[in-house]
Amino acid sequence: MTIRFDGRVAIVTGAGNGLGRAHALGLASRGAKVVVNDFGGGRDGTGGSLTPAEAVVEEIRKAGGVAMADGADVSNFEQVQAMVDRATRKWGSVDLLCANAGILRDKSFAKMEVADFAKVLDVHLTGTFYCCKAVWNGMRERNYGRIVVTTSSSGLFGNFGQANYGAAKAGMVGLMNVLAEEGRKNNIRVNTISPTAATRMTEELLPPQALALMKPEAITPAVLYMLAEDAPTRTIMGAGAGSFAVIKVVETEGINLPQGEWTPEAIAAHFAEIGDMSTAKALENAFQQTNKYVGQAAARAGIKLSP
Repeated sequence: MTIRFDGRVAIVTGAGNGLGRAHALGLASRGAKVVVNDFGGGRDGTGGSLTPAEAVVEEIRKAGGVAMADGADVSNFEQVQAMVDRATRKWGSVDLLCANAGILRDKSFAKMEVADFAKVLDVHLTGTFYCCKAVWNGMRERNYGRIVVTTSSSGLFGNFGQANYGAAKAGMVGLMNVLAEEGRKNNIRVNTISPTAATRMTEELLPPQALALMKPEAITPAVLYMLAEDAPTRTIMGAGAGSFAVIKVVETEGINLPQGEWTPEAIAAHFAEIGDMSTAKALENAFQQTNKYVGQAAARAGIKLSP
């Protein structure tokens, strides 16, 4: 099976360099018309220039593809909406969104300024919400949409000096979970990529030998898979250096305690059983957790719950 995007219109944010550039080139090479979005600022979000986006558009056109450059700041909803409207007027729709734009303002938590926390959340999390919001109604009307948002191991697993970035990136998973649920009835599939690659964001954090293995192009196959017609939904994929994995948030089966044991001492006494990972499962939605707990409590009380 060959995955193609002929007739599809894609927006890739942060596409002037690194991962976004690789994703934009990959989509265009497989037939998509691509909006190459990049604010063109520095790694910390300052400055701004359309030159990086225009350079990627030129690459795509020279290879026989179709693309346009856009300098919308993803943290500005009016600019994002204008970008989506422009693409829709020119090409008829926006079918695919890869929300990749981001900045870094790393500092230990003790030294982090409030403004640096707020700005990183504004670009990563709020900016991703703005992009999803701007394309959502059109995707619902056409009963088709594919969205990939970008998380990070810093948010999923933690990394020193990145409280702002980690919080924003963990928020991506919550956004995906809800959008995937709400998008099902309109054939909108929403997934998350957790990449690790040699980019402007990581060049000072990794040794040269590691950077040489971590080409941005190694992430793009996972993104293209999750933007394809037969894509899954509500999936987190890890990718880097040619390795690919699925990441899940899981919960142990847990135990139900009688009311007389609703104490921290009882939790301590039973913690090995409560935390038994051999019973862990990935839950499909919030009410699955609620129903599990209520079911366990009802079983202990001998109550038969109505279906």
